[in-house]
Amino acid sequence: MRSVGEELAAGLAARGVEVVFGIPGVHTVELYRGLPGSGIRHVTARHEQGAAFMADGYARVSGKPGVALVITGPGLTNALTAMAQARADSVPMLVISGVNRRATLGQGMGWLHELPDQQGMVKPLCPTIQVTGAEALAPALDRAFALLGSGRPGPVHLEVPTDVMSAPCPPLPAPVAVAPLWPDPDALADAAARLSRAQHPVILAGGGTRHAAAALRRLAEALDAPVIQTVNARGAMHGHPLTVPGSPSLDAVRAVIAASDQVLAIGTELGPTDYDMYVRGGLPDLSGMIRIDLCPEQLARHPAALRIRAEAGAAMTALCEALPPRRGDGATRAAAARLAARAELAGLSPAMPGQLAAVEAIREAMPGAIIVGDSTQPVYAANLYYDHDRPGGWFNAATGYGALGFGPGAAVGAAIAAGGAPVVCLIGDGGLQFSPGELRTAVDEDLPLTFLVWNNAGFREIAEAMAGAGAAVVGCTPSPLRMEPFAAACDLPFQSVPPDPAAIRAALAAPGTGPRMIEVRVP
Repeated sequence: MRSVGEELAAGLAARGVEVVFGIPGVHTVELYRGLPGSGIRHVTARHEQGAAFMADGYARVSGKPGVALVITGPGLTNALTAMAQARADSVPMLVISGVNRRATLGQGMGWLHELPDQQGMVKPLCPTIQVTGAEALAPALDRAFALLGSGRPGPVHLEVPTDVMSAPCPPLPAPVAVAPLWPDPDALADAAARLSRAQHPVILAGGGTRHAAAALRRLAEALDAPVIQTVNARGAMHGHPLTVPGSPSLDAVRAVIAASDQVLAIGTELGPTDYDMYVRGGLPDLSGMIRIDLCPEQLARHPAALRIRAEAGAAMTALCEALPPRRGDGATRAAAARLAARAELAGLSPAMPGQLAAVEAIREAMPGAIIVGDSTQPVYAANLYYDHDRPGGWFNAATGYGALGFGPGAAVGAAIAAGGAPVVCLIGDGGLQFSPGELRTAVDEDLPLTFLVWNNAGFREIAEAMAGAGAAVVGCTPSPLRMEPFAAACDLPFQSVPPDPAAIRAALAAPGTGPRMIEVRVP
């Protein structure tokens, strides 16, 4: 009879897990025992936060839960920041940790990696499940994957006591399938009727549409409706006449919403980092909207004329079948919004058009690449307005939770999920110092990953915010790494260029297959 640890690996494989990200430790030896025979690939991070960020990036690109395997205590506390980012951005992530022997829990006797209450620490953030014995393993896995596959996605924590890991465990039964959530037919008919009556509809598309780009396009065309995409929906409508790849924080985008006679919001939490980035209020009244979302709590948080609980792709497909084709002024409204939104960037900051041009240079040099952003100035600019050319291929941590240092780990996970597609990690010199070790993971895995470092020698976005608020600028000039010797220490080919789009395009277009670093030196 195999152990709980071995059956856990088999149970993950049976549920479609192909990769886990982690760092082994003395408390997880028994959890690692089953990996070699399971067919699951293990990717070694350099920090548990990086492992969980890798799981995040993997999930966003693959559409499957990302899995991180960490030790008891500090391994889990290191992963919490990444778990919070996944919660904010609705990313399915399973974090599996050890925990001390059952008889020692809560005793405060100073055991290795001891926490007063590990589950109690995690519980306010996400669901947490303890495998209390061999008989509890299958139900725990079924519950974890049910949580990951139904309702609003996010992190789930599974902990296994060290004395349970090695316990004999019978073979696990087949996994319990998670049924998709289909829209209520009556609510769907109501939505179709409301949309058919509208003369100037508009769609607000959020991260819930990330893996349903084809259905979103069909629905937009059936309604002849402009599609305003939040950061996590970018790429779904690239180059389409109905696309509005601009933030609803911009006045130009808000004007389209205000002028519409029916708003359809799909898979978006309507959060301030997308809809009111500058915390100035003034968002048009959305109380008459039709809202589609998986999460009942989210549906209840904003007034709406009609709420439909359903998976975005299924709901959009069903709506397409219920709507007759129409012709209207959607493309004209979308084109005007694009023009005005892009022009608005220059009024926000004279540097923003150049920062956006740098991001567009990446797209032009590497068509179809995935761009994983950290919190850095060109990412902020592109979050306000940028049309990416790959569905789900633009995402970053400068939304929701806003964890600095997200980029390298998430880019590694994205590259592994993408199966050979090129990936660019766009990160500032400050963010790079949060998680430099994950560059070595990219080297170990020989990934087609470019680390594009926007080096402005400090935390310039924060410095500008402090100056704009009339405060003394303090703590915003940490000395940057010397990029060329750092790249050499990581065994990465290196090039340094000025912040000129042509120079960035030329550097990115240079031949190469493995990981590399390109520094953009910002005066």
